Parts: sequence; C-alpha cells; structure tokens
Amino acid sequence: MSNTPFKALVVRQENDSFVRHIETRHIDELPAGEVLVRVHYSSLNYKDALSAMGNRGVTRKYPHTPGIDAAGVVETSSAPHIRPGQEVIVSCYDLGMNTAGGFADYIRVPAAWVVEKPEGLTLKEAMIYGTAGFTAALSVYKLMNQGVRPGDGPILVTGATGGVGSMAVAILSKEGFHVTAASAKAATDFLTSLGAEEIISREQVSGGGDKALLRPRWAGVIDTVGGEILAKALKTTKPCGAVTCCGNVASGDLPVTVYPFILRGVTLVGIDAAECPLALRTEIWQKIATTWKVAHLENMAREISFAEVSDAIDQMLAGTTKGRTIIKIL
Repeated sequence: MSNTPFKALVVRQENDSFVRHIETRHIDELPAGEVLVRVHYSSLNYKDALSAMGNRGVTRKYPHTPGIDAAGVVETSSAPHIRPGQEVIVSCYDLGMNTAGGFADYIRVPAAWVVEKPEGLTLKEAMIYGTAGFTAALSVYKLMNQGVRPGDGPILVTGATGGVGSMAVAILSKEGFHVTAASAKAATDFLTSLGAEEIISREQVSGGGDKALLRPRWAGVIDTVGGEILAKALKTTKPCGAVTCCGNVASGDLPVTVYPFILRGVTLVGIDAAECPLALRTEIWQKIATTWKVAHLENMAREISFAEVSDAIDQMLAGTTKGRTIIKIL
C-alpha cells in the first residue's frame, strides 16, 4: 500500500512565512518505522501550535506535519508484539516534532513508541487525555512519589485552564487533594467542575521576586508555566513539600535562590513526558484508564474536524482556548 494516498495537514515555509494546508500525501512518503497506524483521533497541544508557526526549537525542517498525539488502529506491523487491528496510542517521543505527526490519516513510527490502548479507554478518550493528560498524570505520580498526601495541605496548580493544568486539577481532586487552581483566565465554573476548591488569579502566584522566601502555603505544586510563577511557587511551598515543573510558557528562566531547597527542604521535580520510559508510560496509561479516569471526561474537551485544525491552532496561539481540543481524523 506504499502508493496509497491520504490527507495530512502540512506546514510549509514560503519566504519568511509559514503556511498550512490539508494536502494529499502517500504512504511511501512517511518516515521509516515498524508500525503503520491508521489515525482515528489526535489532539492539539501547545507544542503542535509552535511547530505550525515555524518554531525551529520544536521542528527543524519543513514541510512538516505536526501532531504529537495519535490514537488509532494498527494497519501493518513488523514487530511481533504489535498486531494489525490492535488499538494503540502513540504520543511524545519525536512524533509531530521532527517525525510526521498525528494531524494525518496515517503515521508510521518505531515500535518502541507504541502503547496498547488500555481497556478502560476509547480511542477518543485517550486523545482527550493525550500528551497533556499524560503529563498531568505523570506530574501527580511524581508528586505523590515524593510523599505528598491529601492531608498535608493544599496543592497549587498553575496554568489551570490549560490542557495539562486542567487535567492535573481533575486527577488531584479524584485523589482527594484540596486543589487551588491559578489561572489568568476567568473560568471559575470550568475549574470548579473539575474539582478545584479554590481559584486564584495569576497575579496572586507571581511577584515577590526580591525575597528569598515567602510565607509557606502549599504542600505541593504542579507548575505548568515556569518563570517567576515557578519561582514564587518554590518560595511558598511548605517544608519538605514538592514542586513539579513541566512547562515554560511564561519563561524558561528560574529567578530563585537556593533557600527553598536548603532551608525548607523543598524538592523540585522535572517532568519529561517525551522520553518517559515505556514501562512507566504503560503504568501511567493504566492509571489514567482506571483509578485516575475522570468523570464526565468529554466536558473537558471540544471535538473539531480535520478542516478546523488550522483555526484551532490560531486560537491556541492567541491564548483563547481552555481545556483540551481533540481532532476527529477518521
């Protein structure tokens, strides 16, 4: 089926601009890999939006098809443990970055990137979580591995209306934590519906840059934005608390001293979903499908068609989206 045509969103550079259109491609144009997957659903992530605008830190070469998430059915496989007809999830690694991604009818990837979809999820539900939900779940997992428990005090989630933040709020609430959600957007009803018990503004979690420590408030923090908000989170975490860090949309700089670490014993935990080992990745997906499966999951996402992807990318870059956006491919 090497000459089989299919549809893909393709980003091309034209002079100093990057343009994107749905184009016809062929299977033999896909990169090498042991597994060919017919994509049923994908999802839109901030990294996809950056790739679509020509960000060379995400994607080095164009033309390119973004989409760091895909859920679908195996079409062909040369790997003995992956069979045609199997429902699978492919997310993170290099998918959609420098490898043609999920905004297409087909992807071809290494077998090591493929996770069998757990029984407790549909393909659509898997993409409502996607990389954002997986990152949120991994953050909660790492936070609890540091010994943070519901009785220790409130947990702060920054960027709470974003894909990672909203999923983190929902999973933490399901685990019984008192969640304080911080966001620059007015989304009280949305965050309350996810289980947030307190909602505060972005201004309340930023500032204080001239002080090495501030009044301790949080037993733990899931930070999705970085910069001075992460710095203040560290300064306001209780002794022996933990802070996870998975994003840099505010800034990649961290203006903080060593004092939260050496005077309060705060632990800063980095979250790298992209290169998470397959065994841990599989374990996290199993938790997502069972004990961490969020009620009324579809309320956290909007579904769009393939034809609407380009407009949705513009909305994400403008900062007007909330929750998750999933793309029905098939």
